[in-house]
Amino acid sequence: MKLQMHAVHFNADKDLLAFIQKKVDKLETFYDRFIEGEVFLRIDKREKRNNKIVEIRLHIPGNILFAKAQKDSFEAATDQVVESLRRQVIKSKEKQATY
Repeated sequence: MKLQMHAVHFNADKDLLAFIQKKVDKLETFYDRFIEGEVFLRIDKREKRNNKIVEIRLHIPGNILFAKAQKDSFEAATDQVVESLRRQVIKSKEKQATY
């Protein structure tokens, strides 16, 4: 799936971006009609702990899925966001099957 990665006010390393791409690509096992996706990585400077924010927006036919998480690390936040998106994908797919 084509993902646009945006690291806001910092430079994300390639390992982190590859990790996020790999996790999001696993969603294609549940649904194969993703159009595109956007990932936003932010650091909340007001917080000392849980200051890494990951937002992912996925476009599917007829819907946009969105999830956001704030954790101690980008990896932990990505895991939480991908799990939330997995549930949304399954729910959306079931809803489409009923129509």
